Amino acid sequence: MFPIRDHNPSRHRPYVTYGLIAINVAVYLWTLVAIQTDRQLYDLYYCCAMIPARISAGQNYYSLVTSIFLHAGFLHLAGNMLFLWIFGDNMEDEMGHFGFLIFYLAAGTGADLAQWVTAPWSPIPLVGASGAIAGVMGGYLLLFPKAKVDILIFLIVFIRILPIPAWIMLGLWFGLQLFNGIGTDASDAGVAYWAHAGGFIIGFILTLPLWLRLGGPSFWSRTHGHPPHPEATYSLTPSRIPRIPRNR
Repeated sequence: MFPIRDHNPSRHRPYVTYGLIAINVAVYLWTLVAIQTDRQLYDLYYCCAMIPARISAGQNYYSLVTSIFLHAGFLHLAGNMLFLWIFGDNMEDEMGHFGFLIFYLAAGTGADLAQWVTAPWSPIPLVGASGAIAGVMGGYLLLFPKAKVDILIFLIVFIRILPIPAWIMLGLWFGLQLFNGIGTDASDAGVAYWAHAGGFIIGFILTLPLWLRLGGPSFWSRTHGHPPHPEATYSLTPSRIPRIPRNR
């Protein structure tokens, strides 16, 4: 189950979302050119990745921010940027450009701290924007729980694009992070599940003031959980109009 787009068009051009994607891609391309040896990679991670043991020792606090712009590989980068592309523009639409930037950085920093709390003396470096993007997803769930999200389903030879409500896709994603986090040793994990779960919760909480300003429960009553504007339609989305057979 892999999301490819939502049916929630933004009303304004999401400059901050574009800028964050551009910065992440630029940093990754720079590492491909500048980092040629294991020693250089070690020095980069020691400097800019969030290493819980260094935070516990009172060092390198700025890595709580710099780490969210580093990625460990192309697929790591591509997956994160796809999620940011799908969900970031709508959050920026509602929060404004500057507000969304602060929200993104706060969610990313909070996600790093959530991982640090679970393994404060771990020497494993943490990199990636997924904690910040998890915050975006948590806020999206609060504002648009019934927005349609197209997911690509792979079941051996069965491949299909299926539109489902955001709350199902995001709820399943969050549940998987909790399940894997509980079943994994955070001090020796290859994936920062608690950063994902923590970022999601932080993003949800940070979006609460905006949701209340929009009307809170009355906002949901007006929109029924859908975006407060017409949803986008795509040609690949299956039609709900029944087919009428031809008379022969």
